[in-house]
Amino acid sequence: MPDAIAAIATAPGRGGIGVVRISGKTLAPLAVALSGRQARPRQAELVKFLDAEGRPIDAGLLLFFPAPHSYTGEDVIELQGHGGPVVMRMLLARCLELGARLARPGEFTERAFLNDKLDLAQAEAVADLIDADTTVAARSALRSLDGAFSRQIHAWREKLIELRMLVEATLDFPEEEIDFLKAAKAFERLDVLGNDLDALLAQAKQGSLLRSGLQVVLAGQPNVGKSSLLNQLSGQDRAIVTEVAGTTRDVLREMIQIEGIPLHIIDTAGLRETEDTVERIGIARSWQEIERADVVLRLVDARVGITAEDHAIDARLPEGVPVIWVFNKIDLASGQARTERVESVVQVHLSAQTGEGVSLLREELLRIAGWEAHGEEVFLARERHLEALREAREKITDALLRAEEGSLDLMAEELRLGQEAVNRITGEFGADDLLGVIFSRFCIGK
Repeated sequence: MPDAIAAIATAPGRGGIGVVRISGKTLAPLAVALSGRQARPRQAELVKFLDAEGRPIDAGLLLFFPAPHSYTGEDVIELQGHGGPVVMRMLLARCLELGARLARPGEFTERAFLNDKLDLAQAEAVADLIDADTTVAARSALRSLDGAFSRQIHAWREKLIELRMLVEATLDFPEEEIDFLKAAKAFERLDVLGNDLDALLAQAKQGSLLRSGLQVVLAGQPNVGKSSLLNQLSGQDRAIVTEVAGTTRDVLREMIQIEGIPLHIIDTAGLRETEDTVERIGIARSWQEIERADVVLRLVDARVGITAEDHAIDARLPEGVPVIWVFNKIDLASGQARTERVESVVQVHLSAQTGEGVSLLREELLRIAGWEAHGEEVFLARERHLEALREAREKITDALLRAEEGSLDLMAEELRLGQEAVNRITGEFGADDLLGVIFSRFCIGK
């Protein structure tokens, strides 16, 4: 059989059911060899899976999906047997013995993309759905898999193609009396396209946030309550809390979610000068985490306030990383839970011990994340999607400038580049296809 692939489709380990999947061309003979009977399309059949001598390997369900009505667009066979590792390996080995080869990681979805069953954004959504850390992220990934993101990209691109054709027609037929661009209000439509792309980019940013979350690092001197705050945010006693300075000597990580956004909370060793070798290693690791942080929570003791040692720590903080000052232990300082803003500095006063004011900190984390609840409109997006959308937006802006200058040839080039940028998201409709679209939609020179 030509280039059939096979793999165990279920997670490693033991389970009630295990699945071996095969994809390729003309797999009906393989189904016969595996079960001893002809497989009926799209019907689950209870069979015995046979080895080369006709002896049973396992008993389970065989499903046969003839091309093109399958996940990959090729013939697909699924063998659903008992989920023991040995049984799964025996079934896979039998498939390889019959001529299939071991699939590469992601190759089933790659074939679905190559056979036009999924576009590139949908193919990526398959992995995002599997890797989703929160319910909201999983639902957003499913929307992307169903094509919500791709449909918006397609709709925006179709409008851009219409404008490109108008510009190209004006350039190719300058002797025509009709001004295609003015008659079609091309410049106004281009401005609207830019606004539409801004809205799409905002949704994609939210989706990217759902996918990757934020790295939130707790930083401060020893005994300011970093571990207590980690425990309060996570809802469990993950970190050891004592009155002994330097108790936390290594980095602790906990994933929480706020409004569906995954936050990777990282507790670090107290930052101070020390002669303890182990503690010094922990402090060095703390600074490494701070360098990679999306947000730094700078904890101080509310009873003491910001000290000279805190100023020394601040001098080493990386530039451009948002910082929230957390004045902890208000229960001991007779303070009130509150949020204060002094210019660009945000201070949250709370008690990690009692939980008072922790909700204010959660609100500030959402604000820094730039999260806005979009309900069912959010779809999962990747950084490469954001880069493509930003580039397309820049090209639309440049096209408007070229139009104002009267440089239609340069305007056409900017529009082409903008289209190529969004093409990268779904992996379809190359720039060379524009000529065919022009002749299929316009009757030029008939």
